[in-house]
Amino acid sequence: MISNNRRYDIDWLRVIAIGLLLFYHIGIAFQPWGVFIGFIQSDRSIESLWVPMSALNIWRIPLLFFVSGMGVCFAIRKRNWKQLIFERTRRILLPFLFGIFFIVPIHILIWQKYYQQDMVYSPGPSHLWFLANIFIYVILLSPVFFYLKRKKNGKMDTWITNLFRTPLGLLTIVVSFVFEAILIKPETYEAYAMTLHGFCMGLLAFFFGFCLIHCGNTSWQIIQKFRWSLLSIAVIMFLVRLFQFELISPDYLIAIESNVWIFTIFGFAFKNLNHPGKTLSYLSQGAYPIYIIHMVFLYLASYYVMPLNISVVLKFIIVITFTFTGSIVTYDLLLRRINFIRPLFGLKGKK
Repeated sequence: MISNNRRYDIDWLRVIAIGLLLFYHIGIAFQPWGVFIGFIQSDRSIESLWVPMSALNIWRIPLLFFVSGMGVCFAIRKRNWKQLIFERTRRILLPFLFGIFFIVPIHILIWQKYYQQDMVYSPGPSHLWFLANIFIYVILLSPVFFYLKRKKNGKMDTWITNLFRTPLGLLTIVVSFVFEAILIKPETYEAYAMTLHGFCMGLLAFFFGFCLIHCGNTSWQIIQKFRWSLLSIAVIMFLVRLFQFELISPDYLIAIESNVWIFTIFGFAFKNLNHPGKTLSYLSQGAYPIYIIHMVFLYLASYYVMPLNISVVLKFIIVITFTFTGSIVTYDLLLRRINFIRPLFGLKGKK
């Protein structure tokens, strides 16, 4: 039922999800409301960026939680529950706590300096909030996951496996997200960070991500087969959201569109990205450390670039270049090479 072969497309999806989060954060700095959520904001906006940002905003975070659940499914094949909790504590909780007290305050101090506020040490989760969610999901769902592992071919395992061997499994995912949106009634569907909606939505995505791997490749083959149809539906739903609802469509429609986008990405990734490579190996290890530190470089770039009397498009290009270059170079030359630093950014220590 379950293949032990490594799924390189899942590794790629993790890298893609983290990369999209970086691009999204950079885009916020060029929106007219960026300062209100703690970003250094350009005095001239690129409001046209909001259209592609809105296209990905409804699935970028759910995708990350799906992939995280998939990672746990692979992890428990070679670990007992104590080993899993220890490993996730080291790779998720430790970087989260370190980031709260030693990384986040840096970019907040830069923001305070730019806007001439009192310079105050301000620890907090900031962009790392989802790491806490993932760790909590591991704690909450581990009993279920290890029960399925221990009772392989039992009633519950057989029922879930049979469900996800048909399109009904995918429909179950969509319906669950729709019910979550209706029951929770979020202020906005995209308000994920430290909200009840974000927590419940992430919990669903994490659980179903586990199920999609646990139940074998049948669901993936279905998604792959219909990937172009799914892409067409996703595009149509986005265009309806853009032109009919001016990007503010009902939550239940956004929940459906979000899942269709995610299934589309799964289908194309399963078809085209399930192969190893040096680039993937490098980026897969570097994704979380780069994400943890990228806000420091984004704020540094914004601090020096936003006041310049140059075109806003050139500002955008410079900020993107500096943020990515600074984050990658710091990871490559510092974070991954110094052994005692590595665990603080979710990396295994060198033997």
